[in-house]
Amino acid sequence: MRAVAIALVLFTSAQLSIPQNKRPHLELGLPTDNDALFRGDGAAFYQVIARDFQGVESTPWEGGKYGFVRDPIETPAGITYKRFHEGIDVRPLYRDARGEPLDEVRAIAEGKVVHTNLVSGFSNYGRFIVIEHEWDRAEYYSLYAHLNSIAVQVGQHVQRGERIGVMGHTGAGIDQARAHVHVELNLMLSREFESWYNVYFRNDPNRHGLYNGLNLVGIDIARLYLALRKQPSLTIPDFLSQETIFYKVTLPDSRHFDLLKRYPWLLRSPTSRDRKSWEISFAQSGVPLKIESSPKAVTQPELTYFKRSGARYWDLTRETLTGRGEHASLSGNGRQWMRLLIYPD
Repeated sequence: MRAVAIALVLFTSAQLSIPQNKRPHLELGLPTDNDALFRGDGAAFYQVIARDFQGVESTPWEGGKYGFVRDPIETPAGITYKRFHEGIDVRPLYRDARGEPLDEVRAIAEGKVVHTNLVSGFSNYGRFIVIEHEWDRAEYYSLYAHLNSIAVQVGQHVQRGERIGVMGHTGAGIDQARAHVHVELNLMLSREFESWYNVYFRNDPNRHGLYNGLNLVGIDIARLYLALRKQPSLTIPDFLSQETIFYKVTLPDSRHFDLLKRYPWLLRSPTSRDRKSWEISFAQSGVPLKIESSPKAVTQPELTYFKRSGARYWDLTRETLTGRGEHASLSGNGRQWMRLLIYPD
């Protein structure tokens, strides 16, 4: 971890009048006027989803939260939600007479616009924006999806709280009633992503470059907002150090191990002299939590630890692991995804 912790504090639109010299160096804000998250009112903050489970239809707001919150299934260990939601779905506060959302969407922090998708049909996210932020001397990426309109351009520098678009319902499977802004805060896996993608997905053009969702892994931004209210000096490395390790993968040593270059704070212990590989600890979501040197010699990505469960690991890990109980291994999808971390080796 860096010796100097970068402070992050929360703000709402009402706090924009605070003098600049009174603010901490960096701040993290909500994407719209909807601040019900801070009142503990999930039903007022999150947009609902449509669910049909065992013939019972419902519209739970919990489906708008971050995490494994969608597609429930019965397992020997009880009901498990196998579909992962990478961000949060913030419902609108304002609509016009036709029911169209009017909420302004704002940058959650100062940064640079690095990607805009103007053609709704080019992504399940519909029209979306990606902004790059620098915290802890590393780059993180906020994403704002399902927009009706976009008010910024690639290369533009934006301030925290600056209007970047208007909420909408563009993208797959979203109608006017479920209009919302989907917001993520991500780490990037590799600068070699486009070359890797062209090998494994030749028949599916990549229209989003490095900012394709396969190359971005989202952290629990809602929980981060709440944690920062209690501890304004909390950093993202500190926040992720509190996550539970669900599995570990050992990778061959590679000069193309971009993740370590991009997030050197992930290296939680000194590199050993007998290092032959790298062991990465992952949260259940797939977010990397820790990197350690390993004396184990491997030629391919290898699963070296997993948290045991009675449910299928395929359903618990976004299809990264396969097996059940005492037996688990990287799935084909998992091996392919891990190859990205050291591509093109």
